[in-house]
Amino acid sequence: MKLSEVKNILRQLEVIAFQLPDGTLVPNHFHVTEVGKISRHFIDCGGTVREEKTVNFQLWNADDYDHRLHPDKLLKIIELSEKTLNIDENLPVEVEYQGESISKYGLGFEGENFLLVTTQTDCLAKDKCRIPSEKPRVKLSALKNPSRCAPGSGCC
Repeated sequence: MKLSEVKNILRQLEVIAFQLPDGTLVPNHFHVTEVGKISRHFIDCGGTVREEKTVNFQLWNADDYDHRLHPDKLLKIIELSEKTLNIDENLPVEVEYQGESISKYGLGFEGENFLLVTTQTDCLAKDKCRIPSEKPRVKLSALKNPSRCAPGSGCC
């Protein structure tokens, strides 16, 4: 989800809620402790130099149970961050949240709650690493001697 989409949604909400991938909600007394612009400049395993930019929200729970962040307040924080940090509203948003460890999520919305969407690592140079896009399928009936599985035979 892009920052511009988050801002448009916040303008329509009366309360903010973030839902974890398991369906539970982040406690409603959470704080957004950071809004940042993250820039990663890296080289992948195939030797290609890459750059990624994202907007980062950090959610945090405190023992401040009387606190509730309202949509208009978060919108003001975002707008200040855009001006101060020169953030492009077309950048994707990622969210950090403290579970057993700090987890990084993508962001979605389902009509009522923002959804913390799990992210995955991936090889960005599959073609250079010779990683097949799909596992090859082998018919056992096509094997010459299915009782003997030797390296390179295609049976394992």
